[in-house]
Amino acid sequence: MSKFQNIVILTGAGLSAESGLGTFRGQGGLWSNFRIEDVATPEAFARDPVRVHEFYNLRRSWHKQARPHAAHLALARLEREHGTVLTVTQNIDALHEAAGTRTLIHMHGELERALCAACGLSAPWTEDLTIATLCARCGEAAMRPDVVWFGEMPREMERIYEALGACDLFISIGTSGTVYPAAGFVMEARAAGAHTVELNLEPSDGADLFLERIEGPATEIVPAYVERLLRS
Repeated sequence: MSKFQNIVILTGAGLSAESGLGTFRGQGGLWSNFRIEDVATPEAFARDPVRVHEFYNLRRSWHKQARPHAAHLALARLEREHGTVLTVTQNIDALHEAAGTRTLIHMHGELERALCAACGLSAPWTEDLTIATLCARCGEAAMRPDVVWFGEMPREMERIYEALGACDLFISIGTSGTVYPAAGFVMEARAAGAHTVELNLEPSDGADLFLERIEGPATEIVPAYVERLLRS
């Protein structure tokens, strides 16, 4: 059993990359092919909803082929065997759930949900969305991906900060360290006296803020770290 009592885990796009889902930054990242301003802001959706829907429909098609890998499974095992673990993900995929993680916050929303911009209904959604898709509750053709776009507020921030303030171990996995507020979570955890660990393919922009850093593929270093943690 781990010596730590309250663990908060932050995961980013680097975790899902080995499942075949593209990261956003770096060589070959999603933003190499799409401009943020064209597909991931409220203004983009107001200006060209067809293009935005095409982008997220493409991501949904990729998601249907993706499967959780060894790192996702190791994190689910940590939750199962340790107990007091909260996973906060910047990812909008459902790979954590598929692996068995149950205590989870999707701070940037979920790809497999749709949101009605007219009445606020959020509903499970796995098929394509179009400008003609009608809301099941109000009947308006106002459906959009239920994701957090740039300029919008991430989800459940009060709950996240409360958990960071109570944790004694904070683990960041596969994040770039460039997007706030998530990039600031390490400092929140350190202020609470937590041990902080970065598990990443390469150092993030905020790597120096962590007390411990391990580099390598997530499928290798995350299972090894979880094994070590559970035996400590």
